[in-house]
Amino acid sequence: MSLKRQPCKPLATLPAMPFLPSALPWRNRYTRLDAPFAHRQPGQPLPDPRWVATSDTAAAELGWPTDWWQQDGALAAFSGGTPWPGMDPAATVYSGHQFGVWAGQLGDGRALLLGEVDGPNGPRELQLKGSGMTPYSRRADGRAVLRSSIREFLCSEAMHALGIATTRALALVASDLPVRRETVETAAIVTRTAPSFLRFGHVEHFCHHAQHGGRGDFSALQRLVDCVIDHHYPHCRDAAQPVAALLAEIAHRTAVMVAGWQAVGFCHGVMNTDNLSLLGLTIDYGPFGFLDGFDPMHICNHSDDQGRYAYARQPQIAYWNLHALAQALVPLIDGGEGDGRDERVKDVLTEALSHYPDTFARQLGQHMRAKLGLLTEQPDDQALSDELLRLMARHRVDYTLTWRLLGEHRIGVVGAAQPEPVRDLFLDGEGFDAWVLRYDARLRTEHSVDAERQPRMHAVNPKFILRNHLAELAIRQAEAGDYTEVQRLHRVLIRPFDEQPEHAAYAVLPPEWAGSLEISCSS
Repeated sequence: MSLKRQPCKPLATLPAMPFLPSALPWRNRYTRLDAPFAHRQPGQPLPDPRWVATSDTAAAELGWPTDWWQQDGALAAFSGGTPWPGMDPAATVYSGHQFGVWAGQLGDGRALLLGEVDGPNGPRELQLKGSGMTPYSRRADGRAVLRSSIREFLCSEAMHALGIATTRALALVASDLPVRRETVETAAIVTRTAPSFLRFGHVEHFCHHAQHGGRGDFSALQRLVDCVIDHHYPHCRDAAQPVAALLAEIAHRTAVMVAGWQAVGFCHGVMNTDNLSLLGLTIDYGPFGFLDGFDPMHICNHSDDQGRYAYARQPQIAYWNLHALAQALVPLIDGGEGDGRDERVKDVLTEALSHYPDTFARQLGQHMRAKLGLLTEQPDDQALSDELLRLMARHRVDYTLTWRLLGEHRIGVVGAAQPEPVRDLFLDGEGFDAWVLRYDARLRTEHSVDAERQPRMHAVNPKFILRNHLAELAIRQAEAGDYTEVQRLHRVLIRPFDEQPEHAAYAVLPPEWAGSLEISCSS
């Protein structure tokens, strides 16, 4: 007797598997390294927490449904209360250079790493920021305020939408718990996700500890670096100098990240070594800001009296930080025995970092050509973009609007007799006209077509960025108990290149009062 084969039921019609938080296979690679890497502890729950916003795209990175936050126990777990089964909350220790000065031990003073889960594109860690005191709080309260938490939630997701490597923000919860900063504010917790939250400062900590308190025992430093290589840079293991190969990879990713910052006019504000990621991710959104009127020496951090972290200095500061990381890796570099070891180690590390300047310049050059709508590379391209930037700086022309409106330019349309929107931004119209003539000549060398160039330029020059005044308006409403503007602004920012005519008001020049806003390290 033969059996008739039944047709397979299409997978698309199979019922979706239910999302079961209790079945998630949590792990924590970092805490498995054991002491002294992390301190296991529960969070300090916010009283009467409430959801402010969630990110569907960040949830998708975890493989979670959009309604994950409606699960029983979700609000408690992500407001510092009872963890989901398998979560292993812990605060990690690190050190670092702050404003160029060694600051000693720092660590997760208000953050808890909940653990790691597998997502569609690989493992992702989840971390609560603002969940209370830890052994590394340094006499602080371990809390984050609603104001700074809204800024971090919105900018994390905005940067991801801009195509810049970043930690993500999964959710934001708020509470009426009072928190004292310059004034009394209220508390909030951001849930962040990333493949790893390890920083330059983690490596610096264990090197410094071994040199000054560990009697030259670098075994903890070795375990940490082995963990980073094995789980995030496994291809480095086969190199002749795995640690040097790791440093070169970190330098490459850092150069790519900072070039992305410069291209969109993003200022980090506090590029301490403890705020730079070993994976080249934008991390720790504190006193950040996007440029309005273009000023290369713009300082977005009110606490940065000397302008160390001004916009134009960010590439060099990243390089400085990479050298600090290299110094912390010295004990793990194989320099052989005997005379000359120090010089050989120095040569290995110098070579590992040597490609950073060229990588940054090449990446930024690619960004600027794309922003100009150029398809080919020619020797004078940098001079062309630099000249436009000088014109913008001379008159403090709005950075984002200039690039966006430049996409509307039509070859041959020059001068006041044929006005175009971008020209109206410049007080020196004749100076801009002279530049446009050179720009047009360059476009003609590659037979550029207006109708084809415009969508390319709009795809790299955002219309919407998180301007300080937009964040401020959302914060004011949220502090009054209305979270709709946070949610609305979030929806706008995750589509930064789309026209969104219904949200045109989010893309105009900032109001005059925006110039008086000050952003500091206080959060």
